[in-house]
Amino acid sequence: MTQHWPAGEIARMILDGFDDYREHFRRITLGARERFEQARWQDCQRAAAARINLYEQKVGEVNGWLRDAFDDEVLLEVGQWPLVKSAYIGLIDPRLDDELSETWYNSLFCSLFSHDQISDGCMFIHTTRPSIRSHQRAAQTRTYCPDGSLRGLLRAIFADYAFVYGDLESDLSRLEEQLRECLPDWVCKDPTLAVELFSPVLYRNKGAYLVGRLYNSDEQWPLVIPLLHREGHGVEADALITDEAEVSIIFSFTRSYFMVDVPVPAEFVNFLKRILPGKHIAELYTSIGFYKHGKSEFYRALINHLAGSDDRFVMAPGVRGMVMSVFTLPGFNTVFKIIKDRFSPSKTVDRATVIDKYRLVKSVDRVGRLADTQEFADFRFPRDKFEPECLAELLEVAPSTVALEGDTVLIRHCWTERRMTPLNLYLEHASEGQVHEALEDYGLAIKQLAAANIFPGDMLLKNFGVTRHGRVVFYDYDEISFLTEVNFRHIPPPRYPEDEMSGEPWYSIGPHDVFPEEFPPFLFADIGQRRLFSRLHGELYDADYWKGLQAAIREGKVIDVFPYRRKAR
Repeated sequence: MTQHWPAGEIARMILDGFDDYREHFRRITLGARERFEQARWQDCQRAAAARINLYEQKVGEVNGWLRDAFDDEVLLEVGQWPLVKSAYIGLIDPRLDDELSETWYNSLFCSLFSHDQISDGCMFIHTTRPSIRSHQRAAQTRTYCPDGSLRGLLRAIFADYAFVYGDLESDLSRLEEQLRECLPDWVCKDPTLAVELFSPVLYRNKGAYLVGRLYNSDEQWPLVIPLLHREGHGVEADALITDEAEVSIIFSFTRSYFMVDVPVPAEFVNFLKRILPGKHIAELYTSIGFYKHGKSEFYRALINHLAGSDDRFVMAPGVRGMVMSVFTLPGFNTVFKIIKDRFSPSKTVDRATVIDKYRLVKSVDRVGRLADTQEFADFRFPRDKFEPECLAELLEVAPSTVALEGDTVLIRHCWTERRMTPLNLYLEHASEGQVHEALEDYGLAIKQLAAANIFPGDMLLKNFGVTRHGRVVFYDYDEISFLTEVNFRHIPPPRYPEDEMSGEPWYSIGPHDVFPEEFPPFLFADIGQRRLFSRLHGELYDADYWKGLQAAIREGKVIDVFPYRRKAR
């Protein structure tokens, strides 16, 4: 049967499906410029969500093609799939997006077979693609030299990135001033100074971004120039950013994915890696919309880390969750989250609702305040990679999800997120200045999420984390909802003096009712922090503030949330 088994036909059908996916992905991506130029901000949000959903949609379509074309006893003969993989390798070798096509193949295999059938013989657990060396110059870049004038350098750049600018000369003057502030004077006068920019423009939400680097014979600096469309006033260059930390935040795991046309994805990721060496390639692939391949790269990094270190899983620091149990690897900057079999009595959600909430976060505008997640099924780890206390706790709280199979620990379902310092723990050890900055950013996080139509629900400090750049990010999604679904109310005045002394409310409370006046003691046990937050963000305690945001959202307004700090503008 091996001789006549249709390995080549199956491989070709899988790749045809990938071509169809890439064509639809590219079509959505290429529409980004027009949406930006026409200020169609709601269309931007819809396109972003549609592109995220496209992958699973197309995998489902190709699964259907295969099942229609081949009988199950042929298609599901897993012992023959090494032949499919071999045929597929031959088909993708000439491609410029071959690493993505490997991930696509893996997705199709996993849609057909249970996870216990996974092996490197049948699919691409390890890539077969060569890596691009970091010193190679990307083909899709443009290089500019000052020729004695920074203004001339900037003018040459903007001549190549043609938009209807409102006041380009004013922009150039401001950008030149910012550039001189960012770089030492000797660098600005260095005759070897040059700029290398990626030719395609990156688009996200209400912004467009020129991305590249400044470099001379000795050093380099990342360079990002955000462009904004001021409706009725044309396009404006909003800032010039050369700080690596600021650029890293622009490509953060808390942001929506960029729209950028990259025929050779590995080449662009390699270019980004040169200017952001602290970013893992998994995060960079994800940042430009290839989140499934980012997941593949993450998994490969994880198994390589486990194989090459003595690291063992431990419970994550912080208050134990009422819905999720969280564990981590000390040497790997990720947490693993599983749903408990039984929730704390105060929680009214069920398992299906929690899963829906976490999946919702994937498709909304995260405005830099929601941690991105990856969902995994049937993780298998060696038992000796777990600290005994960690394994015992996981088996106790989630026996339907965590199981022992001999010397292997099976995790049937989990999410991964970037590890952060829980805000409540951060504040315990923070200086007075750090407390002020953290609480200011905590309030901004709540406000920016709300303006993007996201209500965190459980806003306790323990449900927010602090990133390595000091940004406050929400990461616990079991009670998240759209802001417009919430009924914000003022507490009614007491009917009688005795009402205020009662332990029970004197007013009715609906399932979607929220009373912002109750926030202060709920959020802060520390009186000093409570008073400071009231000074910084006291409007959050007023139901009318929230109702105003709801009204703006219902009117179709899309807020400006900049992925770079105010000082950069």
